[in-house]
Amino acid sequence: MGGGMSLPPERLSRFARHIVLPELGGAGQVALTNAHIALIGCGGIGSPALQYLAGAGIGRITLIDSDVVDESNLQRQTIFAPCDVGQPKAELAAQWVGRFDPAITTRAIVERIDNANAARLLDGAHLVLDGCDNFATRLAVSDACVALGIPLASAAIGRFQGQIANFSGHLPDQPCYRCFVGDAFDTDDCDTCAEDGVLGAMAGMMGSFAAMQAIRIVLEGHATLGDPQWGKLHLFNGLAPSLRTLTIAKDPDCRGCSDSR
Repeated sequence: MGGGMSLPPERLSRFARHIVLPELGGAGQVALTNAHIALIGCGGIGSPALQYLAGAGIGRITLIDSDVVDESNLQRQTIFAPCDVGQPKAELAAQWVGRFDPAITTRAIVERIDNANAARLLDGAHLVLDGCDNFATRLAVSDACVALGIPLASAAIGRFQGQIANFSGHLPDQPCYRCFVGDAFDTDDCDTCAEDGVLGAMAGMMGSFAAMQAIRIVLEGHATLGDPQWGKLHLFNGLAPSLRTLTIAKDPDCRGCSDSR
């Protein structure tokens, strides 16, 4: 993701507060500029995550979401307004990025990602940030990431619980998302927030946290902040509040990432 490019003066000014961080610096900012992130879902997690990925200067963002804006989205999906109701989220998200930072290249894909198209839609991305609302899509994305050798940042929320983890299941000693949840949810769209409800601020916290974890992946090898924390599951309880971290083991029989798949 790196390279020898330097940033023009106006970009140096825009990212001055990044560049003065010794943990990030100029080399880290160049790595962010060179990065291509595919964002799955432009909703409760994807919306705030996108704002901070764009704010970080990620150079290229592919936005994948088949949904349209609903009025009930507006309490947490912060890039949309009432006038956007009924319009495709991915296209509106790309328009938001264009207004926020025209230097970022975006591609909007108004399509539901699944096992049949995931490899095609994700090909060329340096990493995937998945903030979608169902297990079947998450597993399809995870399997495609392993097959393509692309790291995955995964974020989910339910009521006042949030979970974030980075996966690199294509590496021999690292787990994938399927190692974490197993095979039971491939056809079960059971974790949508429509039934359980979600506090808007919780979605904002988890979306921002997801952006932070994605940035860690981008910066690996370019800045001291670049510790991707592979297989570390961060569980956030918004009521307490509290954060605890668990280590996910690689499943040697996982049909997503094991040698026998």
